[in-house]
Amino acid sequence: MLTRKQRELLQFIQERLADTGISPSFDEMKEALGLKSKSGVHRLITGLEERGFIRRLPHRARALEIMRLAEDQRKAPVAAKPAKEERVKDDRRGFAPNVIHGDFTPSISGAVVASASQTVQLPLYGKIAAGTPIEALRDNAAGIDVPPALLGRGEHYALTVEGDSMVDAGIQDGDTVVIERCETAENGTIVVALIDNNEVTLKRLRRKGDSIALEPANQAHKTRIFGPDRVRIQGRLIGLMRRY
Repeated sequence: MLTRKQRELLQFIQERLADTGISPSFDEMKEALGLKSKSGVHRLITGLEERGFIRRLPHRARALEIMRLAEDQRKAPVAAKPAKEERVKDDRRGFAPNVIHGDFTPSISGAVVASASQTVQLPLYGKIAAGTPIEALRDNAAGIDVPPALLGRGEHYALTVEGDSMVDAGIQDGDTVVIERCETAENGTIVVALIDNNEVTLKRLRRKGDSIALEPANQAHKTRIFGPDRVRIQGRLIGLMRRY
């Protein structure tokens, strides 16, 4: 059973996809439903996603897919198309997904909450090496605000990149990466890997038989290969933010 606002939002998304093939923005959804903040839109979208009515398409900041409608609503188009200016190359083709440019100022709380500026706050755990692995600095007193549209389902955190070994994937020294917590990942995924319960690094994951290879995206750095008991996946890259 959907709430009235959830039904209104589902209908609005469906109509916009039918008219333009592009998902409405959070601002457009907020205005259409008469909500005071985009955090309310985020809660409605999460509720619809959890109930199987919509799906957020990965690596796209503004793309929703209607999975089903309420019984009295007409059939929706199959998929949303991202706006031309918002298309980004996937990280496997040489660029990091979901890159947002701007001035992102860390806040002081480590809790995951929606702020008054219509963002979601993630804990900023410190620096992670994209060159020689170093231990991640977990400082739960620090946090950073990110747009809700950047996040998927599950738990997330952020890390500051240190080093140049992932530059060919569009990840530069000083960037902030957004990580979704997970313990497994597909081949080719850029992951946060814990090595020997001591070193933490950001690399592309490759499984070769019983071995795990952690690949850099810079020819000046070498791929490192480990046994399966030496590497634990602690998350996968889903977004990147850069300060200019």
